[in-house]
Amino acid sequence: MAKLVFALNQSLDGYVDHTAFGPDAVLFRHFIDDVRGLAGTVYGRRMYEVMRYWDDDRPEWGETERDYAAAWRSQPKWVVSRSLTSVGPNATLIADDVEAAIRGLKAGLDGEIEVSGPELAGSLTDLGLVDEYRLYLHPVVLGRGKPLFAGPRPRLRLVASDRIGDDVIRLTYVPA
Repeated sequence: MAKLVFALNQSLDGYVDHTAFGPDAVLFRHFIDDVRGLAGTVYGRRMYEVMRYWDDDRPEWGETERDYAAAWRSQPKWVVSRSLTSVGPNATLIADDVEAAIRGLKAGLDGEIEVSGPELAGSLTDLGLVDEYRLYLHPVVLGRGKPLFAGPRPRLRLVASDRIGDDVIRLTYVPA
């Protein structure tokens, strides 16, 4: 049975914004290795549209970007959306009965399935489907934006903390 893991970068004040901060070389390598080890990723529509950037090679990319793109492209993806009618390569659209679809993925796969997108993760948390939270704290204060957690959540228990690169701390929590 697979474990559903919510992992996302956030500012110190709890906001997510992929344009406000990015990974250093060490953290980027960490993410490449992480993606390679996943059974797949479940995306909300908006996060999937952001990640589609990795579908096409770009001439300005270096080796690291090409490595990440190759890992991302090879990984199975499931996209939760009521508005999309199709998705890109190696992706499956989940338009109805999200709970049954995610329970089916967890039961049918081994390893870790990452959920990406704070709104989707919130919905899956409400359904009791998220097994672990990995919060990558960046030394940035945004003061506004989309919060990582948009509402109350059940109590969590810290199970690990790791420094990755020079400035990022990964906090790993499980439901208490």
